[in-house]
Amino acid sequence: AKPGEKVTVEFAGQTKRTVAGEDGRWRVRLDAINDTTVAGGLKVTGENILLIKGVLVGEVWFASGQSNMAMTVSRCRDFEKEQAAAKFPHIRMFITGRSAQLQPQTGCAGKWWICSPETVGNFSGTAYFFARALHEQLKVPVGIIHSSWGGTSIEAWTSWEAQQNDKRLLMVHKPWQNKPKANQNKPGNLFNGMVNPHIPYGIRGAIWYQGERNSRQISFAKAYSIQLPMMINDWRRRWGQGDFPFLWAQLPNFKAVNPDPNAPSIWAHTRESMAKTLAMPNTGMATTIDIGEARDIHPKNKQDVGRRLANWALAEFYYQKDVPTSGPMYASHKIEGATVRVQFRYAAGLKAKVGDAVTGFVLASADKVFHPATAVVTEDGLVEVTSKAVAKPAALRYGWADNPVVNLVNQHNLPATPFRTDDW
Repeated sequence: AKPGEKVTVEFAGQTKRTVAGEDGRWRVRLDAINDTTVAGGLKVTGENILLIKGVLVGEVWFASGQSNMAMTVSRCRDFEKEQAAAKFPHIRMFITGRSAQLQPQTGCAGKWWICSPETVGNFSGTAYFFARALHEQLKVPVGIIHSSWGGTSIEAWTSWEAQQNDKRLLMVHKPWQNKPKANQNKPGNLFNGMVNPHIPYGIRGAIWYQGERNSRQISFAKAYSIQLPMMINDWRRRWGQGDFPFLWAQLPNFKAVNPDPNAPSIWAHTRESMAKTLAMPNTGMATTIDIGEARDIHPKNKQDVGRRLANWALAEFYYQKDVPTSGPMYASHKIEGATVRVQFRYAAGLKAKVGDAVTGFVLASADKVFHPATAVVTEDGLVEVTSKAVAKPAALRYGWADNPVVNLVNQHNLPATPFRTDDW
């Protein structure tokens, strides 16, 4: 609008008025709307009239990350089946155009798409299956603002202002010093071009699938425990909508299986950094350690990724009592002689998903050398871990590998999250 122009907004029986500021920007806040199932027209009147048809009100989530968030439904498992079933006019997705910018932008390329068999192939698979699970459970419209770019790092999605003075990230920032270019991996550039334009659009929360790019060396993987909370705080502060829910997919199993329990694993460190971030309020994590592919960094099973993210949202933020939050997560352990007794959260019906024996645990004594261990689920819902090679256990690990052979699940067949009790 022009500076000082009077603007009137009409929608769902409401009329709101305001005046454009000196920069021509304006905003009105509509009252809460209860009937969310009928699309209506939104009319904006100033010196001219703009009418937007087919507007819904519902749950809006921001979906971002790198290639596994960008991966479309057309590349996912059972695409033909999913395409035929994608008759959900109350699921909408805004697909943001790629844009790396040196300065924060107020606009971006992109448009809203209505979910149908003709359009769903271009939707983010993870975001679509997340939205579908919410829609089917809550019976309300769900909108996704999808903004992702393959092969990009978390520092690109975080504002430069939030990270520039943190000396712990010097190794991340140093390669970009004296490089004033609009590269998609330059710290802050994707926040500028693909996040900031969407602020302060009203959102319920955000989902995130990223981390592969930041798993090139262990130091970067460890730094992720700084960067993920930093980005979450940055987005929350800028959106100004409180500590909105923020959910992410933990990295899945990937690469060849390595039977050596002492083999280093960068991806295990990234997963740990992600799990540590659960200490922040209103956060959640989908464990995917059982649905990756050894030879493909882009697993085709995005159905379970989206469903597990939705599980956490439904159980913890929509208070749906019939939905499981997560698979088992480490809570505590106690060493009794040569036995380590482990307690888990979300552990009802703890069991081995395949076979009788629980796999994936290793033990070490003070010498820091890990050995394969035997694990048994006890009648009181704990896991007892022993190893003939370790008489005095000092540390315990589960699933600590790029592609661990693990099978511990709860009654919902959701996988246990990898963990370690040491910091070696």
